[in-house]
Amino acid sequence: KVNGAVETCRGEDSWVMSKRFKNYFNFSHPLIADNFDPEQCAWAYGMNILDLQAWRRTNIKETYHYWLKKNLNSNLRLWRMGTLPPALIAFNGLVHPIDPSWHMLGLGYQPRTNLDSVKSAAVIHFNGRAKPWLDIAFHE
Repeated sequence: KVNGAVETCRGEDSWVMSKRFKNYFNFSHPLIADNFDPEQCAWAYGMNILDLQAWRRTNIKETYHYWLKKNLNSNLRLWRMGTLPPALIAFNGLVHPIDPSWHMLGLGYQPRTNLDSVKSAAVIHFNGRAKPWLDIAFHE
């Protein structure tokens, strides 16, 4: 495996921890439907542990660029805009799931967060809109 990342399809938080390929890709397009499983677990892109030696033995960069071109040629219809979908494809089958305590997601989405989880997390990720440095932040 090349990438150690927290999977986002297992967990109690239905907003953040329920993401599968079907949440990102257009499975009505045959190019996607023929190549990927809609139920495949996605993973968090904000914090990754990479094995660079293993990466050099793969074609991740070429795969990433190949699918970017395919998406451009489809008039951007293969996936929702963002940087995660092409990475999900490029690292497909190359991700080793790591413990969720490595990368705490969902901050800025839900108003109540378990403070013990925050204290024990290696990385906290304010991937929601209510970031603590903005006026729209949660006040707790």
